[in-house]
Amino acid sequence: MPMTVSKTREMLIDVARQLFARMGVDNTTMNDIALASKKGRRTLYTYFKSKNEIYLAVVESELNRLHKMLCDVAEKDLPADEKLMTFIYARLDAVKALVFRNGTLRATFFRDIWRVEKVRKSFDMREIEILKSILDDGVKEGIFSMPDTDITALVLHHALKGLEVPYIRGIMGDNISQRIKRRDNVVNLIFNGIKIKK
Repeated sequence: MPMTVSKTREMLIDVARQLFARMGVDNTTMNDIALASKKGRRTLYTYFKSKNEIYLAVVESELNRLHKMLCDVAEKDLPADEKLMTFIYARLDAVKALVFRNGTLRATFFRDIWRVEKVRKSFDMREIEILKSILDDGVKEGIFSMPDTDITALVLHHALKGLEVPYIRGIMGDNISQRIKRRDNVVNLIFNGIKIKK
């Protein structure tokens, strides 16, 4: 894709994201996006056939931004156990920030999760790869012991995905003492499990 084409597409996605965040996806029209971007409807329809298509492009763009941030965490020079906990909390905080940054888009995110899930498949696979690499490093470093890093990465991924909505909604605690207690519990659960060691 030529540079000007990709820049125009990115600009249209960003304009749409801002409008969706401010007005909601349902209340934003393709005409609104064309006007706000100072591009004609013809240009907009050259890149996107429908509002749903541009909405999915916005979600994909946000997930790509999140993936880059997670890659940055994975590249930090930390022992694997610290890197894993940094990854978990950076991820939860980033998803929460992404949803809140997009204002009324978050209502659509919760209401229309199946549409988001279609776009998320690629992100999910990339996230599992990052988790697996952290776990593999931990096994090599002698910090972790597990029979299968593939399965463990998959379980951690789905556990984190399941925590997103309660975390975003503040159900897991919002004040500092609750956050510290929660972090200590998560560390204990991941690294020690729940069974008493004999």
